Amino acid sequence: MRTLIIADNQDITKAGILYLTDKMPDFSLVTEVAGKRELLQLLQQYPQAVVLLDYTLFDLASADELLIVQERFKQVSWILFSDELSEDFIRRILFSSEAFGIVLKDASSDEIQEALRSALHSRRFICQRIHHLLSNKNSVREPKEHPVLTSTEKEILKSIALGKTTKEIASERFSSIHTITTHRKNIFRKLEVNNVHEATKYALRAGIVDTTEYYI
Repeated sequence: MRTLIIADNQDITKAGILYLTDKMPDFSLVTEVAGKRELLQLLQQYPQAVVLLDYTLFDLASADELLIVQERFKQVSWILFSDELSEDFIRRILFSSEAFGIVLKDASSDEIQEALRSALHSRRFICQRIHHLLSNKNSVREPKEHPVLTSTEKEILKSIALGKTTKEIASERFSSIHTITTHRKNIFRKLEVNNVHEATKYALRAGIVDTTEYYI
């Protein structure tokens, strides 16, 4: 029996995982965390936990920081559970530690449940889409071109970099949360970044956010 920690800030995702785990009595406790500090506190209490983590929405600064946390809690099993992750990030994480599995949010419920069952027994699970990405030997990795963001995407990226939440950005732009979430996914995909910290670095380098605004 192991504790499952859901580290994800999307209510619909948490509700779906709670529904699936209700059919899996192997977890002694299922709990949710909203941020890194709370996650670290729970890992100290439950050092053999399974962590279901949406890296793109969580407040971890980089792959390096995630690997440092994994190294600190060596008995934890991790399932990276996101909409999109860059290929470089995926390869870096999977080749660095056997503790990480990956399942994308558009995977079938069978794959998600299999990922949870595998983590319970400290086995790695990688969903079919990621397997295909990593095993496609015919794919040629072209040199990266400068990503072209639309004016709307630049405005939303600026708001993200200045620390505004999806709900705040939607309210300011008189848009739905779903619309802003879609823009956010497109921005991350174009920039080949995985979280807010990486997107913010790009915004600063590209001059989308002025450093005087950012450090106020």
